[in-house]
Amino acid sequence: MKVAAYVRVSTQRQSQTQTITQQMARIEAHCQSQGWELSLENIFQDDGYSGANFKRPGLERLRDGAQQARFERILITAPDRLARKFVHQALLLEELQNHGCVVEFLDRPMSQDPHDQLLLQIRGAVAEYERTLIAERMRRGRLAKLQAGTLLPYTKAPYGYQLDPDRPRDPRTLRINHAEAAVVKELYARYLDVHASLRDLARHLHSRGVKSPTGQEWWHLGSLRNVLTNPIYMGEVHANRTRVQEAQKRLSALRPIGKQQFTSRPTSRENWILVARVEAVVTPEEFAQVQEKLRHNQKFASRNNTAHDYLLRSLVSCGHCLLACAARGGSSTHSYYVCKGKSDPIISRRPESCRARMIPAAELDQLVWNDLLDLLQHPEMITQALDQARDGAWLPQQLQARRSQLMRGQTSVQNQLERLTTAYLSGVIPIEEYQRRRADLESQAQALNNQIEDLNAQSEQQAQLAGYAAGIEEFSERVAGTLAQATFEQKRQLVELLIDRVIVKDDQVEIRYVVPTSPAGEKMRFCHLRSDYFISVYGLIERG
Repeated sequence: MKVAAYVRVSTQRQSQTQTITQQMARIEAHCQSQGWELSLENIFQDDGYSGANFKRPGLERLRDGAQQARFERILITAPDRLARKFVHQALLLEELQNHGCVVEFLDRPMSQDPHDQLLLQIRGAVAEYERTLIAERMRRGRLAKLQAGTLLPYTKAPYGYQLDPDRPRDPRTLRINHAEAAVVKELYARYLDVHASLRDLARHLHSRGVKSPTGQEWWHLGSLRNVLTNPIYMGEVHANRTRVQEAQKRLSALRPIGKQQFTSRPTSRENWILVARVEAVVTPEEFAQVQEKLRHNQKFASRNNTAHDYLLRSLVSCGHCLLACAARGGSSTHSYYVCKGKSDPIISRRPESCRARMIPAAELDQLVWNDLLDLLQHPEMITQALDQARDGAWLPQQLQARRSQLMRGQTSVQNQLERLTTAYLSGVIPIEEYQRRRADLESQAQALNNQIEDLNAQSEQQAQLAGYAAGIEEFSERVAGTLAQATFEQKRQLVELLIDRVIVKDDQVEIRYVVPTSPAGEKMRFCHLRSDYFISVYGLIERG
């Protein structure tokens, strides 16, 4: 029997305390008692992932393996290791069982008996309630300690301070690191100079050999801004200064999303919680002057200068280092898109400069615009790409190969049923064993039938792509008539809607188009989506 195992812990601390090892020990002992062989490639684990999160790398690989019929039984120590939300748990169990996998929980094996299924559902609901209750208690307890001034809002001390290793969250033990505090004092003093900037501070620290808080050779501008805006340096420890939320945009158009990303947003000062007062590094007057200069510099930053028009602003990437290309230049005849890898190490975060050449902005803008006109005036190129999608060219695996694999699985199960019946009729096995084994085989056969039905449904969904061609042609005809008289603002709006990325590598230009296949696709730019592809709304076409 092909066996797989799934183990999970919610925090890195649980991972360090060998909780994963304990789960694996129970699973391996169970496999030995049953005489099953558990191969290393069939062990799936998630370290530091919450059971309330549906997207986990180990779980994703487990689901892919089940879909490919790589194993027949999945061992998990407890239902809450699979999911902490009842809905997620029910969906995962149904999906895995439809793929012919038997999910077995070691703490209490479950059968298809209605009583066992009811107990499993109750345990899933209790696990979700328990997680919600624990999270709410922790939130309220942490808030009460912050308001009482007995808990620091961070586990790592800000640059310039140090924690007591015995009581790291006690505000009374927070002490100044005099070596780092001297650097902070100098940063505030230098930044108050009339002509100083964050880049000047980074260059100065690098020239003196002062490493960043994370030990890097170059200070990131964001790290410097954090030092200059943290009120702890004027003696006040505040909590609730930022709020963590799920990222709303893709981090890069050229890289996969991977693990769910989060970002922090500043909160209004009215929501801050004063936790404690500590020894200050700078005076409140110096801190206020630095804040005023930061606001002034941010208002007049070069990135906010929109005096010059660039058709492909924020849409060009370097094909060598995959970094974004920024628009640079003061006139239409001497404007360029320049890879950020050619900037100072302060910006590029790379020791060597990118070898890519600067890209003439006017020539690239005209080249891309002409290609866009050609694409809209000849929508048959788009329908040809949809034809390839309908034939399965866009699928990660060919439908026919998967169908053949499932058919072989059906034939194998049918042969096992015939051999089992022959053994029973010959008196080799008793009727109880025959009924038990036949029920398992029939369950596998039903799961394979369900997979074939799902595959047929996917084939029908691919056939629906043919209907998108009419919508694309209608969109092309509607906008093509107004392109000749389009203003720069109209051109820019169309470019933002239809182009995901322009990748330039030497003399090669690759344009990644995103064409809306329904009216809903015209209301949101593709780069604002979190997923790589939304085939139901957009179609992706690459042209080089």
